[in-house]
Amino acid sequence: MIVGMFVFMLNLPFVCGDESDLKARRSDPEQLFAFQVHRILVNKCFACHGAEPDQIEGELDLTSRAGLLKGGATGEASIVLGRPEGSPLYLAIQRDDDVWSAMPPKESERLTSEELVFVKEWIAAQAPWPNEQRLKEIQQGQDPWGTGDEIRVATSGGLSEEWSNRTYQPKNLWAYQPIADVDITQDQGHAIDYLVAQHLPMGLKVAPRADKTTLIRRVSYTLTGLPPTPEAIREFKEDESPQAFENLIDRLLASQRYGEQWGKHWLDVVRYADSSGFANDYERPNAWRYRDYVIRSFNQDKPYDQFVQEQIAADELFAESPEAQLGLGFLRMGPWEHTGMSVGKITRQQFLDDVTSSVGQVFLGQALQCARCHDHKFDPVPTRDYYSIQSVFATTQMAELPIPFLPHENTKQFEEDKKYLAKREEAIADLRKTVNNPNKTANDFGRARLSGKWSNLYKRARDRYEPLILGVYNGHTQLNRNSYNRFDKPGNVTNGILENTAILTGGNIFTPSESVTPGILSVTGLQASIPKALEGRRGSFAKWVTDSKNPLTARVMVNRVWAYHFGQGIAGNPNNFGATGDKPTHPLLLDWLTSEFIKSGWSIKQLHKLILTSEAYQRSSTHPDLDTLNELDSNRQFYSVFQARRLTSEELRDSTLQVSGELVHELGGLPVRPDMNVEAALQPRQIMGSFAPSYVPNVNPEQRNRRSIYVLKLRGLRDPFMTTFNQPSPDESCEMRDASNVTPQVFALFNSEESADRSLAMAHRILKEAKSDEDAIKRAFELAVGRLPDREELKAARVHWKECLTDHRESEPQIREYPTEVVRRANEENTGEEFTFTETLFEYQDYQHDLQPHQVDARTRAFAELCLVLLNTNEFIYVY
Repeated sequence: MIVGMFVFMLNLPFVCGDESDLKARRSDPEQLFAFQVHRILVNKCFACHGAEPDQIEGELDLTSRAGLLKGGATGEASIVLGRPEGSPLYLAIQRDDDVWSAMPPKESERLTSEELVFVKEWIAAQAPWPNEQRLKEIQQGQDPWGTGDEIRVATSGGLSEEWSNRTYQPKNLWAYQPIADVDITQDQGHAIDYLVAQHLPMGLKVAPRADKTTLIRRVSYTLTGLPPTPEAIREFKEDESPQAFENLIDRLLASQRYGEQWGKHWLDVVRYADSSGFANDYERPNAWRYRDYVIRSFNQDKPYDQFVQEQIAADELFAESPEAQLGLGFLRMGPWEHTGMSVGKITRQQFLDDVTSSVGQVFLGQALQCARCHDHKFDPVPTRDYYSIQSVFATTQMAELPIPFLPHENTKQFEEDKKYLAKREEAIADLRKTVNNPNKTANDFGRARLSGKWSNLYKRARDRYEPLILGVYNGHTQLNRNSYNRFDKPGNVTNGILENTAILTGGNIFTPSESVTPGILSVTGLQASIPKALEGRRGSFAKWVTDSKNPLTARVMVNRVWAYHFGQGIAGNPNNFGATGDKPTHPLLLDWLTSEFIKSGWSIKQLHKLILTSEAYQRSSTHPDLDTLNELDSNRQFYSVFQARRLTSEELRDSTLQVSGELVHELGGLPVRPDMNVEAALQPRQIMGSFAPSYVPNVNPEQRNRRSIYVLKLRGLRDPFMTTFNQPSPDESCEMRDASNVTPQVFALFNSEESADRSLAMAHRILKEAKSDEDAIKRAFELAVGRLPDREELKAARVHWKECLTDHRESEPQIREYPTEVVRRANEENTGEEFTFTETLFEYQDYQHDLQPHQVDARTRAFAELCLVLLNTNEFIYVY
């Protein structure tokens, strides 16, 4: 039995009328104005012709009928009553003849043909403009242009009565409904499969269960981001017990690799990076502690409601837990900077806007930023709610807080990292001595400026070894702090300004209007008492976010988890549960999973197991009737077949390291710097008025060859290999990875030095163990694609190896060399004179190479060519 209720708080009664009544209403000019023309004026005209009298464009005031009849600076009336074709306003919005006066000015905001008809009919009907009371009365009735099933929603109220009284299609309000009570009995089987079956089109068969090799590879990637070993595949295939797949899931969930894979998903959503972005892209030396906190939280199966609370308000709700404080890094993840050239009031507002938007997208699946300048155009989210939520964070101030390193945090890399930082500091100190003279040349001026900036950068970099976190505290706002320096918590947190949050007209910090108090998203109907005091705002808000009756939070996370397993969410836009996001294809399935998630204590691991044990997840990616599938399920939304997916950039890199035997499994610690295309790594990357220090990889392979989640992530420098395979920018929240299939990927995976290194290491590893050529080929197939080659593949592999061996015997491999210094040329910021600077790349002086071609024989180099081919096959690159 399935029980569901559509419950909503209505501001006003819903009025229905018969068809003849609706026709009469549509001929009522006052209703035409109230429901159509007034909305057009507000949305398309008032920005320029509805402001304060001294700010009105062209002296044309469109906020009243009198203003329209008076006209603007030309003295000509904007409308001629009863004659739309002779009315300048109507001619301007048509945009046909008098192009210079085309209105609105932006082509993207031009009126639709339907809107033009509304304005034309209204002018032809003598342009009635009801007074404010009458307008309100009309708008409280049924919209004659509606479909008849619209409803009104109770919120905190819009900036206009028109917005407050507008109606919505019920289908666009699904996310704000209480979670449906979906009762599945045992005789109906696995609830997921039962609910999926309810939507299967008549005549569409489901694919059979995937074979065991495919299943273990699929679930290993989805839970750990790594391929299964040949030994794990054999063990699973030999286990014929009914619990074999369930036991495999348990083993993978217990692996520490699980937290690394699912931590990566979360860091995509919250925009994790090790630098601040923008022109300076300053390093965030302690961001890595938040990254590792996320990984541990997933590995420990921390209840999701607690995980959310810690990231919003650990300092208020879990003040005694040092581990929980690391979660506050979430509030600091967005790109942000404040410099001596910034306006403190503006950059402060940018931080508040960023946090408000991030909380909306990440936890609530709401595009709150769309309500920053005006009431939301599509969703029941008034601007008042946007600033009420922002008021929750108005006392939140940034600081690098002292939290001791915890026993499980990895600090092993500190000493080596300090050694090379000290060398760079010494080189800059020496440079400063040489240019510190009274007879400075243009070259000296440029070097002096650069050395000063780098000295400060290196000083800031030393914070990565200090027991500090990216944190926040509650206090008054101090606008004179520069992100060039560390943000310390002041001794007196009430110095500065206690911010009063006001609705900003048009989102402009310099045009505040009415004040608001801390609040929540009112459309949910839930109540929350948010303190107005300095303390307690975020804690109360976090409890509202994670209230089990909140219809959004648990649904959003369940949908994210489902999307990562199936390649698409039940609701297609995990960051946007509003009207412009894709509606759920299986709404009762989403609600049943959400209920089970909450009942389980918000356990993400139990949610995984529930989803992965379904037949829907275990289906083959090959359908028995492709023509019928394409006809009845072209978008693959009915889960009759599993959708193959390409590996993400991180999975691809990590997998090549695993099969080559080079992957280093070490948890956490300072960001690592793997090899990157040298041309990209050494390109002159600008920071304010100077160069950024060059990207140089770690000296030791043990650091370079760690998992990709630990790689240094600079907003201003992207690894070309990773971006080629769709690694997202950390500037925007990524709800789902793109998976393009483009030509540059071939060159990146087949021709790059990194791919050549992995192939050579893989060949060397195999040939050390193999007893014959056939054994070597079989082992290569097992490592790369999880199976043995068939007869034809074995024959082709032998031929290819033999041909390559002939080539390699006739050629000597070159020894790869790296630059130990780089010369920069630029124009000095003040004088405009050119100067040069030589940067020493100390890590390359001590660089320890991965295995290189000149270190192995021709047979190994030739076999590496075969390994490279296997690493470029669809079977390796895709999960089926």
